[in-house]
Amino acid sequence: MDHADTRDRTRRSRLVATIMDDAVTVPGTRIGVGLDSVIGLVPGVGDLAGSAISGIIVYDAVQARVPVPTLARMGWNLLLDALLGLVPVAGDLADVAHRASRKNLRLLERAVEQHPDAGPPTAGYLAAALGLVVLPLALGLVVGVVLLVFLLRAIF
Repeated sequence: MDHADTRDRTRRSRLVATIMDDAVTVPGTRIGVGLDSVIGLVPGVGDLAGSAISGIIVYDAVQARVPVPTLARMGWNLLLDALLGLVPVAGDLADVAHRASRKNLRLLERAVEQHPDAGPPTAGYLAAALGLVVLPLALGLVVGVVLLVFLLRAIF
């Protein structure tokens, strides 16, 4: 991947982070609110959808072949973001403060700056990326569905 491709990927990731975490500033504050906060209001499904959209940044990180520990931190950020959003009201406020997309964008930019020409991903790298990012998100999905079922049973 050349420098232009890397810049294009981080540009797309920057756009996703802005849309998800900082699209609109709350009047009278410096607090940004994005699509992640809005769709996160939909119980269960919203936070998982937000994590899936924010996963574009992680995809770009895999394409840029950032180090595996960085991918693990990115996966953790997405998982924590989804789990925070499962808590009604307080979780939505915590979700605004957590800003997983912005954190993951900083991790991606830092990694690309330190290793601009990492080369194409190997099969081992892709397996590690899958294990560290996709599997925790799948686990988060399962936990979210189970908690949603318990919540619905408690209500009805």
